[in-house]
Amino acid sequence: MERRNLLRAAVLGGSAAVFGGTLWRGAAYAAPAQPGPGPYGALGSPDANGIRLPSGFTSRVIARSGQTVSGTSYTWHNAPDGGACYADGSGWIYVSNSEINPSGGASAVKFSSSGSITGAYRILSSTRQNCAGGKTPWNTWLSCEEVSLGYVYETDPWGVNAANRRDAMGRFKHEAAAADPVRQVIYLTEDETNGRFYRFVPTTWGNLSSGTLQVMVAGSGTSGSFSWANVPDPDGSPTATRSQVSGSKSFNGGEGCHYADNTVWFTTKGDNRVWQLNLTSNTYELAYDDSLVNGTAPLTGVDNITGSSSGDLFVAEDGGNMEICLITPDDVVASFLRIDGQSGSEITGPAFSPDGTRLYFSSQRGTSGSSSGGITYEVRGPFRA
Repeated sequence: MERRNLLRAAVLGGSAAVFGGTLWRGAAYAAPAQPGPGPYGALGSPDANGIRLPSGFTSRVIARSGQTVSGTSYTWHNAPDGGACYADGSGWIYVSNSEINPSGGASAVKFSSSGSITGAYRILSSTRQNCAGGKTPWNTWLSCEEVSLGYVYETDPWGVNAANRRDAMGRFKHEAAAADPVRQVIYLTEDETNGRFYRFVPTTWGNLSSGTLQVMVAGSGTSGSFSWANVPDPDGSPTATRSQVSGSKSFNGGEGCHYADNTVWFTTKGDNRVWQLNLTSNTYELAYDDSLVNGTAPLTGVDNITGSSSGDLFVAEDGGNMEICLITPDDVVASFLRIDGQSGSEITGPAFSPDGTRLYFSSQRGTSGSSSGGITYEVRGPFRA
């Protein structure tokens, strides 16, 4: 569902409420609507895994860093980060990056139709600090290196085909990727304080071995029109890709990226914002800015982002209260879950199973605060269709 308006939400006492003013224009706020806890209700007490969930939802641990995945002989990687799910016959696969340097890479867990774990294995090795990434329509996983002059690797979630480095997608501090099958492009974020927002236009859709890297060109404001310009030297040397095109728009720490219904959303951690690009009108605006709700909204430390079939956006926090928060199509912001006792960690890799009934994600450093303490979870329950 495409969002029609900018975010007009704030929170009172941990409950979501909608205001009448439009945030980015700085309009005067009307009196808040009757406060309520959002579409799933209030969070309950911590469960056995230390997760606070709405009524009707349950959690389980899927994997722990340095330990074998249940029912397999595979040892789960450290610092689990970005992830995605893939249909596998009547079951599915969850892939997860490893944000360590060196080694990095990515792993996968395979599930049966009942949700039982049937396998786990490596799908990418010997890369550097694989942070986020993105799923392609042809069912590969784009694993992105969050290092200077980092690469994008295209991997096989089934672990059958060898991973391929996609040089044409540019060398920079990659974060996330999102595929747009309508325009046949891949959007890319850059995790720099003066990072840019890019798109890659493959020569042939479905083949990322060649194509054109472009950067978003726009004014310095928080809304307006935008266009795309070719990046002359995608290899980023000797001049960084973000410095090659005059008029390209700077973003403060690009993080997660999600495409749906002719709209792409991406997060910027440096200013705690969620940006929205309307790809039909070629206009951009803020979907969320916590400075404009006076720090009272639950969402802080924006990071990975995904969406559900209902049109809800699920945004994971890097720090904050260790929450996954949602932004509804009606522009309400509310906490969906919170992990207790892991303040030294961050939530990563949110992704829904193909049927939309299970949400996978990780606590990158778990209770220990170390990359070797990562925990990957599944939450199951009555998600909105």
